[in-house]
Amino acid sequence: MDEQITNDPFAAIRVPEYRNLLMGRFAFIMSLRMMNALLIWWVYELTRDPFTIGLIGLSEVIPALSMALYSGHVIDISEKRRLLLRSVFFYICAAGLLLFLSTSFVGGHMRPAYIVYCVYAVIFCTGIIRSFSGPVFSAIIATIVPRHALQNATTWSQGTWLTASVTGHATGGFLIGLVGVRNTFIAVCIILSVALIVLSRLKPKPANTVRGEKKTLESMKEGLRFVFKTKALLGAMSLDMFGVLFGGVGAMVPVFAKDILKIGPLGFGWLNAAGDIGAILIVVVLTIAPMKKAQGRKLLLAVGGFGLCIIAFALSKWFFLSFLALMVGGMLDGISVVVRGTVMQLTTPDHMRGRVSSVSQMFVNSSNELGQFESGLAAKLMGVVPSVVFGGSMTLIVMITTWFKAPTLRKFEY
Repeated sequence: MDEQITNDPFAAIRVPEYRNLLMGRFAFIMSLRMMNALLIWWVYELTRDPFTIGLIGLSEVIPALSMALYSGHVIDISEKRRLLLRSVFFYICAAGLLLFLSTSFVGGHMRPAYIVYCVYAVIFCTGIIRSFSGPVFSAIIATIVPRHALQNATTWSQGTWLTASVTGHATGGFLIGLVGVRNTFIAVCIILSVALIVLSRLKPKPANTVRGEKKTLESMKEGLRFVFKTKALLGAMSLDMFGVLFGGVGAMVPVFAKDILKIGPLGFGWLNAAGDIGAILIVVVLTIAPMKKAQGRKLLLAVGGFGLCIIAFALSKWFFLSFLALMVGGMLDGISVVVRGTVMQLTTPDHMRGRVSSVSQMFVNSSNELGQFESGLAAKLMGVVPSVVFGGSMTLIVMITTWFKAPTLRKFEY
């Protein structure tokens, strides 16, 4: 396999259609990250209760997980470009509803608690949309880029995702402070519309399987079976899931910004972007100099270091140290993301990419959104700082346990 992988750091970028995909994905992810930053700030501002932030993650993860296997089946039997464009369009509709909820008209006629309930309902709908949009982006990559450039394409894709994420998080925080919640939602709608226009330039992507060839339930089971029998893929997904499930602190960043570090929305924007800035740095390094060996060992060490960074963030009382801890944590998390993404692209047959991507999204959704809920619940039970220390410590325990109990992953190379 090693001989087939190109060493050209720009191999995937030389494909014009792949550039369109990256530009459209950049605008799409940037807008979603702006929306996420805006929602956790807005909901906390309305309620002043960290637990309500955790419920944002729970509202999205329930439909996303419930629909994940089915969406993978649908992706594999559908024309992927049309499915992608529909997903982006529905996100625009959801952003429009949130914009309406943020208006003075709604604020004057509804209590804050009822506005928050409506926000949860919209987020529930975006969870359904996300179960299709995330995997279809991943499945389309292999239909555009030749196999020998898939590792390079995966790294560029992750770099684009992370760059868009840091841009969206930071821009969301800045705009909240400069123009307020309602106008920031307007910006989100505009950027989502740009993503829709750019992605419409992609060529149609026919289904990889014949409609009706397999029953839906059997098709869904096939995707699960493939992941569970591919030990390297299952190990990378599981480690990433548990590491971020306990170690994710994104939901608590507005609480630290408002009540502990007292840095306001602009500082919140920088803290929210710190992890993604670190991840971008490491992705640039890995694009120029890919990991040649011992990827499994490096993955485990990165997860352990991520846990230590989370503990340092929880205990910090200074903005610079908090920012640095999150940035280094983002660098280490970026290693995990690149390894997991590369293993998935290299081991998955073309006809199963939708289903395997959906299973991967189940792990990702579990770690991110359930982690957000876990953070909110733990903060309510323990207090904000102890809950984040607990999360970082659990990430360390997961890494140490995996190191000794999963030697196959520790010794894995690609």
